[in-house]
Amino acid sequence: MSSKRPHRITFANEKGGTGKSTTAVHVAVALAKSGKSVVAFDLDSRQRTMDRYFENRAETAAKRGIDLPSARSHVVDGLDPEAFEALIAREAVDADFIVIDTPGRDDALARHAAAETDTLVTPMNDSFVDFDLIGQVEGESFKVKKLSFYAELIWEARIKRSRSGLEQQRPQMDWVVVRNRTGYTEARNMTRIEKALGEMAKRVGFRTAKGLSERVIYRELFPSGLTLLDKGQLGDLGTSHLVARQELRGLVAALHLPGIAQRESTAA
Repeated sequence: MSSKRPHRITFANEKGGTGKSTTAVHVAVALAKSGKSVVAFDLDSRQRTMDRYFENRAETAAKRGIDLPSARSHVVDGLDPEAFEALIAREAVDADFIVIDTPGRDDALARHAAAETDTLVTPMNDSFVDFDLIGQVEGESFKVKKLSFYAELIWEARIKRSRSGLEQQRPQMDWVVVRNRTGYTEARNMTRIEKALGEMAKRVGFRTAKGLSERVIYRELFPSGLTLLDKGQLGDLGTSHLVARQELRGLVAALHLPGIAQRESTAA
């Protein structure tokens, strides 16, 4: 049993369709494959995409008689923040990492999870529709004119933690905005988004990282619960799939997770 507090990673975005659950699952499996103990909490009890992925993964492992490193997954339904923290204390006492997937909507427990996390990952598609979650831009100049409610919420949570002295018990929250599906963005628009994100990053204090491209294989892998890291279980992979695997490794490295970033960043 570890006496060290598990490192929490919360995947949160109040907009749906950003690849949030897919990113969460792949990061969790990457951590498990590195030998870390991972416990996952799916706060979207209606869709429970992350939990279903791990269910499918366990079924595939049983059918094929193979070992597939995974996370111990729990669906959270109807709990208030205090009860949720009690659940974490019971189920993740020996974990190295806690991975939390939140609903793609405004949710009180999701706000709590985001405020109490160590690493906050906000996946977004590379478009101003998704950028609007973080901030609003001028229609002609594309310059940031206003923080969004969500950005203000995270900013206030970080300030509150600092003022309460919690940083003495754990590091300040690391907020990483992950840009998924960048390949589908027109070059001029991508440049505008990069500039707007850079301006917002200075105001609010997040980092940006390249995420996962839009690839059919992510949807095809869901029924089996397999990931691009499951070598030997996927058959012959094409060049695009090998590139996707490198994208995933790059994302894990970019998160700068304790005991994992250096190893992943030097992986072949």
